[in-house]
Amino acid sequence: MPARANPEQTRLEEGNSRRQSWRKWGPYVSERQWGTVREDYSADGDAWNYFPHDHAAGRAYRWGEDGLGAICDTKQRLCMAVALWNGKDPILKERMFGLGNRQGNHGEDVKELYYYLDAVPTYSYARMLYKYPQAAYPYARLVQENARRSKHEPEFELLDTGIFDDDRYFDVDIEYAKASAEDILLRLTIHNRGPEAAPIHVLPSVWFRNTWSWFTEGQKPSLDLIDGAVVIKHGKLGSYAVHFEEPDEIKFCENETNAAKFYGNHEPGRLYKDGFHDYIVRGKLNAVDSRNGTKAAGIYRRNIPPGASATIRVRLCQEQSRPAEPFADFERIFALRKSEADAFYAELQSKVLDEDLRRIQRQAFAGILWSKQYFHYDVTEWLSGDSAQPKPPRDRLSGRNCEWVHANMEDIVSMPDKWEFPWFAAWDWCFHLTTLACLDPEDAKRQLLLLCQCWYMHPNGQLPAYEWNFSDVNPPVQAWAVFRIYEAERRRNGKGDRKFLENIFTKLLLNFTWWVNRKDPHGLNVFQGGFLGLDNIGVFDRSASLPTGCTLVQSDGTSWMAMYSLNMLRIAIELAQEDDAYQDIATKFFEHFLMIGGAMTNLGGEGMGLWDDQDNFFYDWLVRTNGEKTPLRVRSLVGIIPIFAVEVIDPSLLERMPVFVRRLGWYLRYRPKLAALVSRWNTPGANDTHLLAMTRAFRSSKLLERLLDKNEFLSDYGVRALSRFHLEHPYVFEMDGVRAEVKYTAAESDSDLFGGNSNWRGPIWMPINYLIVESVQKFAKFFGPDFRVECPEGSGQMLSLKEISDDLRCRLINIFRRNEEGRRPVFGTSEKMQADPHFKDYILFHEYFDGDTGRGLGASHQTGWSGLIANMIAELYE
Repeated sequence: MPARANPEQTRLEEGNSRRQSWRKWGPYVSERQWGTVREDYSADGDAWNYFPHDHAAGRAYRWGEDGLGAICDTKQRLCMAVALWNGKDPILKERMFGLGNRQGNHGEDVKELYYYLDAVPTYSYARMLYKYPQAAYPYARLVQENARRSKHEPEFELLDTGIFDDDRYFDVDIEYAKASAEDILLRLTIHNRGPEAAPIHVLPSVWFRNTWSWFTEGQKPSLDLIDGAVVIKHGKLGSYAVHFEEPDEIKFCENETNAAKFYGNHEPGRLYKDGFHDYIVRGKLNAVDSRNGTKAAGIYRRNIPPGASATIRVRLCQEQSRPAEPFADFERIFALRKSEADAFYAELQSKVLDEDLRRIQRQAFAGILWSKQYFHYDVTEWLSGDSAQPKPPRDRLSGRNCEWVHANMEDIVSMPDKWEFPWFAAWDWCFHLTTLACLDPEDAKRQLLLLCQCWYMHPNGQLPAYEWNFSDVNPPVQAWAVFRIYEAERRRNGKGDRKFLENIFTKLLLNFTWWVNRKDPHGLNVFQGGFLGLDNIGVFDRSASLPTGCTLVQSDGTSWMAMYSLNMLRIAIELAQEDDAYQDIATKFFEHFLMIGGAMTNLGGEGMGLWDDQDNFFYDWLVRTNGEKTPLRVRSLVGIIPIFAVEVIDPSLLERMPVFVRRLGWYLRYRPKLAALVSRWNTPGANDTHLLAMTRAFRSSKLLERLLDKNEFLSDYGVRALSRFHLEHPYVFEMDGVRAEVKYTAAESDSDLFGGNSNWRGPIWMPINYLIVESVQKFAKFFGPDFRVECPEGSGQMLSLKEISDDLRCRLINIFRRNEEGRRPVFGTSEKMQADPHFKDYILFHEYFDGDTGRGLGASHQTGWSGLIANMIAELYE
């Protein structure tokens, strides 16, 4: 850490050295546990319908919890959150609502308005905002209208219902501050934005994750009301107390399934998970207890005048250190922690001069920190069932993830978001950690190492893709993330973490070998595998069977492996600076790269490459068993991804690698045709650098022409996933009665071919754009400032490659920042979001963005990878 450490950096140091457990408590609770694979014990694997939202209030979860603005400890033994009722809703608001996968006309989607506004890595200060309507929540209308709409219509969102008209809603400001690592303050400030006084019930709640109902010898913890506080007793967590400041009452229920409601098994006197719903909404006095349980809440009934607010304060601390007056120093601690958070970001953002960009970046960082979650999934236990519960259907033993019986995951990990994707995804994870490393490099490194541990990685070397199908195949970007985080830390501290680099490199060797052995079935150095992250960008669903007798040779699959080879080569070069043994390994990856690059140009020695000389573009090829080969002439990111396979080597690194240099010379002398298929190593660039790239100068320039053409890939807001050329010229494929069409759509897909959330045909995706910008910058390092390219194509404006990378960054940043009219493109045509003072500065970081307008689409809180905008803002000011 820097010498002049601010208090938050000091806390990080204490956490890293294990002197204080500052990361023990955090917002690690999902916003949706229902509808996940882990809670699905059905025979057919229909997770959405086996545990729908309607069951969430009354059915206990097996593998995790969900809540509104919730926090928990790192093993999620105890949770704390807020519940709300406006007097009109049919249910108590305890979690976020959204549509299941087949309910929405464009896939699953959360139907709430909320924002992560602030957080620091130790969560000594964290803030989020939830917007709660004063009218009855339109659950049924949201379901019915989205079901009615076709794929050609936009999604029907909460704002579209008119429920926020006339500002008849509450802003629920949820803030946490830590007095110490085990002393946590919760402050709820409820603002009435409407024109009239409005009632609200506020229930700050604490509860235990149910760990006792599943096993015959499960031990049940307790919450008891003692001297006005809720005393917590847990065999492993220990003893704590929760203080509610002047509640109207404190009540208890049990975090257990309502057996009477779901199974008709009525037991008089039993209390259940939905006790507070029954008590508050239905008025059932016997649904709660006044003394003890496993779930407790302070109940506050408030009638808030128009424009006014009410504040509710809660404190959670260890029982042995309970303060005599728990609220005496409350506001002082909050003010101190908020000022320390400001100091932390003032240092981090010292070079960012634009106030609006600082706001965008800080909220992106907040989203990354709020989206770290507790993830628990023991596949063997999940398949076999629990001792105190009915056995799952026999078919489960050969069903989803049955080949991953070694997997036993219980960790705090970064996830795409807390609603749409409350589970990790291997390649998403790498982008999350690239942003997290700006704030907390130690935790970013911990998580990258975690993914490669034996309880995640398969014994054969495969990394788990995501919980819906661990065996699917994601782009292998782990080595890229490893070295990027290593370099970022080295720039910050003057020295990289070699132990981390060496440790994870050995694990990635296993994964690289899996790719070579399992995803190159014919030994041609061309690769394939599942959707590879690009769900709907091509002619076929690549996770399904192809037309009979066909094999798909993937330009992007092969390019990802070429990129992987170069990433591993670069790590090996770094390690070889201190250990000569890595020179041999570096040579191995140089050879892999040459073979893959050669295959891209001359597939199997048959004179057929994935580069098309007619169109000057890379395409996927369909190969039939009779040897017939057909290029799939879709201009998409599939043809752009080859530029990711680029690395620039400084000559100083080679001075300590004589063996590696000698073997390179052998390849260049005795395999000149192979070496000539990729960029020429012997041609020095700026500052005598060396270039390794899949795309030689001619091909790079041709790809850049398309990339920088506004009629093709270039948008005012970044690079589109599909060329706009296909708007007027759809690609049509026909073979043996199979007909498929690919047409440019700027926003949501109008096709259901690839599932409910089929959305890669045109929109802008932040992680792919991030890799494009980085690749252009690497080429800039080699070619230098004098090499200039027309940008945009046809404009007559000639820019250096460095200027082009900055231009692309600015286009992406412009999605979020205010333009000359004071409007943020991410908000589209929503006047409420564009102009309302209580909306316009709260940023949503969407899953993807309209290829023509920059409007946010898909998951609305996916800072998991759209949070990369924080990195781009920082890089723009370097």
